[in-house]
Amino acid sequence: MSRVAYVNGQYVQHGQATVHVEDRGFQFADGVYEVWSVFDGRMADFDGHMTRLHRSLNELRIPIPMTREALERVLKETVRRNRVNEGLVYIQVTRGTARRDHPFPAEGTAPSVIVTARSLPLSKGNAAAAKGVAVITHPDIRWGRCDIKTVGLLPNVLAKQAAKERGAAEAWMVDEMGLVTEGSSTNAWIVDESGKLRTRDTQSNILHGITRAAVMALAADEGIEVEERAFSVDEARRAREAFYTSASGFVMPTVSIDGAMIGDGKPGPIATKLRAQYLDQARRDAI
Repeated sequence: MSRVAYVNGQYVQHGQATVHVEDRGFQFADGVYEVWSVFDGRMADFDGHMTRLHRSLNELRIPIPMTREALERVLKETVRRNRVNEGLVYIQVTRGTARRDHPFPAEGTAPSVIVTARSLPLSKGNAAAAKGVAVITHPDIRWGRCDIKTVGLLPNVLAKQAAKERGAAEAWMVDEMGLVTEGSSTNAWIVDESGKLRTRDTQSNILHGITRAAVMALAADEGIEVEERAFSVDEARRAREAFYTSASGFVMPTVSIDGAMIGDGKPGPIATKLRAQYLDQARRDAI
């Protein structure tokens, strides 16, 4: 079956989907995006991702293109038309199409809205999680508003490519103080030497991860102490275990960093437990 995309009010064949050459997303990366995981044809963590989408739009002063209810219908219809049972649905909203000029276009310029969906079997991620994955470190050269989920992802692309070239699944970015900020498309976590679960706080201009927030709540329910405090690369190497979180990777155990084994080189018990609990909750609460 050929894929279908939603583009500015129309459902079109994926291979025929286009935006204008002067769309500001293409010209300036002037737009935002969100992605939902799909379980049994339903979207997980729906409210969290929708709230973050609205926040990103407001921070960039891009008009919200349609009501929350209308956008929910578009997302669900795109999932349905693509017959996605397990996978992802992605939305990109840009400031719209206008003559190329740095200032905002005239008031009333309609935002562009693009939605796509694709299948991604859960079995693939489960196989990776059972073994654990490798990460590398990479300098964090991004702009200062990483809390906004913009489509300006070139530094993330370079970091992810560096990871791929070194046989790793992810790159953890490191600031000028030697502290891990986050992954190229994930939030980074460790269980430190004292047994505390740690992840960087969101006041440090990192992405307010929706999966991150869900995992923090699950950890609290289990009585696992969580500390929102940055950790160094050296602390990550000495950690009992590590993992990262994202809408597509869920909770992914990490077993090495820059080639150095973390813990015993196997997925740790906390990461393994939180992954199972997150997947159960996400599937149960999806809409």
